[in-house]
Amino acid sequence: MKKSLMALSTALLIGGSTYAQKVTFDEYDLDNGLHVVLHQDNSAPVVITSVMYHVGAKDEQPNRTGFAHFFEHLLFEGTKNIERGEWFKLVTANGGNNNANTTDDRTYYYEVFPSNNLELAIWMESERLMHPVINQIGVDTQNEVVKEEKRLRVDNQPYGNIFKAVKENMFKVHPYRWTTIGEMEHLDAATLEEFQAFNKKFYIPNNAVLVVAGQFDKENAKKWIKEYFGPIKKGPAVERKTYTEAPITKEFRTTWEDPNVQLPMVLATYRTPSMKTRDARVLDMISSYLSDGKSSKLYKKLVDDKKMALQAGAFNNSQEDYGMYLIYGIPMQGKTSDDLIKEIDEEIVKVQTDLISEKDYEKLQNKFENQYVNSNSSVEGIANNLATYYLLYGDINLINTEIDIYRSITREEIREVAKKYLNPNQRMILDYIPAKDKTQN
Repeated sequence: MKKSLMALSTALLIGGSTYAQKVTFDEYDLDNGLHVVLHQDNSAPVVITSVMYHVGAKDEQPNRTGFAHFFEHLLFEGTKNIERGEWFKLVTANGGNNNANTTDDRTYYYEVFPSNNLELAIWMESERLMHPVINQIGVDTQNEVVKEEKRLRVDNQPYGNIFKAVKENMFKVHPYRWTTIGEMEHLDAATLEEFQAFNKKFYIPNNAVLVVAGQFDKENAKKWIKEYFGPIKKGPAVERKTYTEAPITKEFRTTWEDPNVQLPMVLATYRTPSMKTRDARVLDMISSYLSDGKSSKLYKKLVDDKKMALQAGAFNNSQEDYGMYLIYGIPMQGKTSDDLIKEIDEEIVKVQTDLISEKDYEKLQNKFENQYVNSNSSVEGIANNLATYYLLYGDINLINTEIDIYRSITREEIREVAKKYLNPNQRMILDYIPAKDKTQN
């Protein structure tokens, strides 16, 4: 977990300003509501076919969590025309690779093939959508797979339950209060009919975007997309509930015990606005300023200079409806969580009071320019970004223009946004500590 936390807080690479070529694309809708995006890139003889569905953990019921992540696995089980266990064999036999991932907001499937296998990729994804086989043997098989994943990545992983501990305390009404992987007892209790109903409700063409990116003939792509995806019936529009959390107006503190850790960690967590807002992007810059790399304010102060923390950092976890801003530290022996919070608060007050230096501001601009270029440096990255900006942001051209938003953020905005969201009365303090009796909280 230490490495993953470091990755979260050092995701932006230092680098000089770089020019990124504009990403060109075509987009259109099929009659069944499927949105199609085509991006041609002849730099390599590969093609990426991906489908992003607007379904994630937040679309589940409180007593049936983990469904979206479960379907990430289940929809590789097979289809009417792809026998059970043959999906991955078919991909690898044709020189490709594939994967999928799930968040609280969406589920994403993709294949990477040599460019001469585009028709195969389009057909396979249409099969996943049109003819999935959801039966008891598949559910039972994937139930065991998901349980093992949870044991490996969460239950037996040091600091593996941090997000569970944070989310269930930061959200009281919004479905963000549970984790993407969910609770195993919910999956165990679910009937086959419940899984089939979930599929019928969310895995429909009018709740998805198909992206084809790479080296391909555009007319052939359109022909195959129409041939394979066109016959799929449109589903009823997905009705989405709106959940409004009451503002946090008073600091509160809670504790989580973890039998897998030997060193305590303290986290200060603030609820923040949707990733679609300008303020969310400003918070991205603030987290980079505070904790991106060993020269960042928190790391240099707490780890290098004062030797108070083994690790320290901050990151802005932005999502479709709300976000969370997390600041964390692992105290060195002889230091307490309160000692770290005091030092962290001093750095936040500086950001809220004084303009960051011109040098630090230029460094931030360079980092975000570099991040933007890197995110569009591969065909896989472009395909993911096109799907995300269309489905979650409602503005696909952000793939070309979001960097302009970051460029336009001023030092004054950084100060004002820190004052708006990062105050002691707006947060939870979580003490994530070794379990006293070796039992899970």
